[in-house]
Amino acid sequence: MQCDIVSARKTVYSGEAKLIVAPGAAGELGITPRHAPLMTTLLPGAVRVIEPDGKEVPVLIGGGIIEVMPHMVTVLADSAARAHDFDESAARRAKERAQRVIDGTGGASEGMDIAEAKIMLKDTIEQLRALDRWRKQVEHRK
Repeated sequence: MQCDIVSARKTVYSGEAKLIVAPGAAGELGITPRHAPLMTTLLPGAVRVIEPDGKEVPVLIGGGIIEVMPHMVTVLADSAARAHDFDESAARRAKERAQRVIDGTGGASEGMDIAEAKIMLKDTIEQLRALDRWRKQVEHRK
């Protein structure tokens, strides 16, 4: 089945999958080809895409929605990044920068307004939480 994981900024994953595991609001979802149509909200965490060759591609999301059709799954994420590509130190710096703007201690030198800073702060917090959850899942599987 085709799997697309997109955020407001970019497509993070697009390809074939034999299994998708996602953090649904009512519990973990396991989706295989020809799954019944479904649409539900997702919690922050890791969406694990298992490709036809067995390779696992974890994608960290900050929540969102998933639409499942028999041969296609689309994840519309609030924020998303491949787990192995996620730059934790950059996210922490962005969080601190956004917090300075919101607190009024960053001044104009930060280059963003309060609305942009609030969005950045929310996205980075969600991504860091998703990274933490993914790490816990990996440790639990060992």
